[in-house]
Amino acid sequence: MNFVNSERHRFGVEPICQILEVAPSTYYAAINRPASARQLVDDELKVAIGRVHRENFGVYGVEKVWRQLRREGIEVGRDRVARLMRELGLEGVVRGKKKRTTIPAWTGERPADLVDRKFKAEAPNRLWVADLSYVWTWAGFVYVAFIIDAFSRYIVG
Repeated sequence: MNFVNSERHRFGVEPICQILEVAPSTYYAAINRPASARQLVDDELKVAIGRVHRENFGVYGVEKVWRQLRREGIEVGRDRVARLMRELGLEGVVRGKKKRTTIPAWTGERPADLVDRKFKAEAPNRLWVADLSYVWTWAGFVYVAFIIDAFSRYIVG
């Protein structure tokens, strides 16, 4: 609907609906349909969420907004608050700075692709591939290297 609404002045509703293979009557029924009970409650919640976020200097994230609404007696689920905050474009402030885990060296040579991006093997132990990843732990980042058999998809080392 948003696409049709934004482009209807340029092309008209019927040609757009024809290209999208949607009946124009479906579009008109959708825009003339009254708001559902969920939409009405969501609109009220959006006002409350915006107020709580604004009153707390725009630093509250989903968790704190949800808890504040519950303290005020507004029974709402956390995921619903997250969805509505996403729709409103509201975010909390994240403490700390983003961790940069890898810094690529653009000046060096890259290793050759010995399998031409074909990661399918005909039998076990014919093609092994490696993967390097990291895992966050209480002590910090831990780097992990895996060797995987491309046929069975098992970790072999």
